[in-house]
Amino acid sequence: MLSTASLRPRHRPLVRLLSAEPHIPTASPQPPPTAPRLPRARFSPSPRSPNASHVPSASNPPFRAPFNLPHLPPTFGSNQILSVAPSTRALLEEIVGTFRAPIRYAFAYGSGVFEQDGNSSPNQKPMLDFIFAVNHPAHWHSINLTQNPSHYALHARLLGSSFVSRVQQVSPGVWFNAYVPMSGATIKYGVTTVDALCSDLLTWNSLYLSGRMHKPIRIIKDDARVRLTQQVNLASAARTALLTLPEKFTEQELYEQLAGFSYGGDPRMMFAENPDKIRNITKPQQPQFRELYHRLMSNLPGVHWPADSSIIEQDVAANARAIHLRKLPSGLLKRTEQRYAAHFQSTGVQVTKESDPSAFWTKVAGDAELSKHIAEDLRAIVRWPATVQTAKGLVSAGLGKSIKYAVRKVGKWWAGGRTSGSPGNS
Repeated sequence: MLSTASLRPRHRPLVRLLSAEPHIPTASPQPPPTAPRLPRARFSPSPRSPNASHVPSASNPPFRAPFNLPHLPPTFGSNQILSVAPSTRALLEEIVGTFRAPIRYAFAYGSGVFEQDGNSSPNQKPMLDFIFAVNHPAHWHSINLTQNPSHYALHARLLGSSFVSRVQQVSPGVWFNAYVPMSGATIKYGVTTVDALCSDLLTWNSLYLSGRMHKPIRIIKDDARVRLTQQVNLASAARTALLTLPEKFTEQELYEQLAGFSYGGDPRMMFAENPDKIRNITKPQQPQFRELYHRLMSNLPGVHWPADSSIIEQDVAANARAIHLRKLPSGLLKRTEQRYAAHFQSTGVQVTKESDPSAFWTKVAGDAELSKHIAEDLRAIVRWPATVQTAKGLVSAGLGKSIKYAVRKVGKWWAGGRTSGSPGNS
């Protein structure tokens, strides 16, 4: 078993900071006892090395991570491994296992995997939603078009994998195949690249993928690089939620904030999604949200969240909030910086980030309107990529499936609106 003592010195602080487990220093770490090597399960949740199954050649150069990624300790990011019913796990693994094209990281999400309120129709099983992260999208789609041509619309089959991969590259970088029958279920799967996924997890440039991963997901194929960046993503979501919540708040209020980041600004929320979607997700999935965030948030400075309590308290002093603020993802932090730099200049406040970064961010953190401005900036981040991806659905799915999907979503919106307006749900 590996520990942080086996990592290079410069990597130890990063792993300790992001780990959901509290770090307990040891005086003189001893080498672990040698254990017999066991055969690895095909869908083990243990992350693999970023260079696994990658054979360098002249036409296939070696993958280069943005930093030297250490082998992660086995317990790092254990909060990300959420349990599901054995039958559900078997079905998800069976579906992913049928694809011959190499998938580096895969997860399932949504009402077909975790319980949601408002999805109890006895005549219609919820669709199973997947995201597959791959290394080479054109190659992946070429293999998949050969194996599963019926998954693609006719024009996509005719134009080939190069067309599909070019459309996929358009922000936010996902190609979806929907209404695919597999293993007795109906699935929708999105294909992206590992680079695009990790970039959004770190920067929140679109929040399209990272926002989905703020909520409970079931990891089917794991990867060390994605697990590390996902832990950064979860920590970023926790800090953002703290900046938008008061000094004292409930567990349910926290989860609704976390689940709502990727929905604000999404045009589908206005006419094609159940208006109670966020509450329908968070209430029945409280145990999964707690597993994702409790230990992680308990290790953040200024946060008090006892294990047996649903009430959370935080230090809301400007200097304490500035610590969270300065560690926000670059896509959100840049917008906040630009907004307040312009505001300070127009109001004659003599503080700039260049002259005194600490004073600048403390001044920003003390603004009573900060939470409102963060919410506005999150909506601005989500709006364009979500709109583009909706338009891309017409290209990827074709007119027939797009109409079918739209009718299904509008039906949920209409049913949700009627339920919300009923006397018992007002």
